[in-house]
Amino acid sequence: MTKIITITILFICSLMSAQNAKLTVTVSGLKNDTGVVKVGLYNSDGTFLKTTYKSLASEIKNNKAVVTFDNLPAGEYAISTYHDENSNGKLDRNAMGIPSEEYAASNNAKGFMGPPSYQDAKFNVNKDSKVEIVF
Repeated sequence: MTKIITITILFICSLMSAQNAKLTVTVSGLKNDTGVVKVGLYNSDGTFLKTTYKSLASEIKNNKAVVTFDNLPAGEYAISTYHDENSNGKLDRNAMGIPSEEYAASNNAKGFMGPPSYQDAKFNVNKDSKVEIVF
C-alpha cells in the first residue's frame, strides 16, 4: 500500500511540474556593461507596466544580459525591460517624463507618444521558451 501511495504522489508531482515552463529572456544591444538590466514579466493587460507578475535583474556581460523565469504556468505574458545604468532600481526619466535610460518590450513593441501596449508585447508560453529583446 505504501508503494502505491508513493507512486501516486510521484505521478501527480510529475504532472504538476509538466504544466510549468521555463522562460529565458536574452537582452542584447546594450550600449555598455554598466549597471544592471531589469526585466519585468506581466501576465495581463490590466497590470502591464504597473505591477509585475515576476521580475528579475541581471548583470551585463559583453553588452548582453540573460534572465530565466522558472515554474511559469502556461499562458499569455509580456515583457518590459530597461538598462538601469546607475543601479538605482528605477527607470530614470527627464523633466518631461521621458525615459532617460534605455528600455524595450517583448515583440519589439513600441508605443506612439507613450509606452508600448500589452497587445503589441504579448506572447504565449506553453513550454520552455526563449525570448530575445534587442535594444
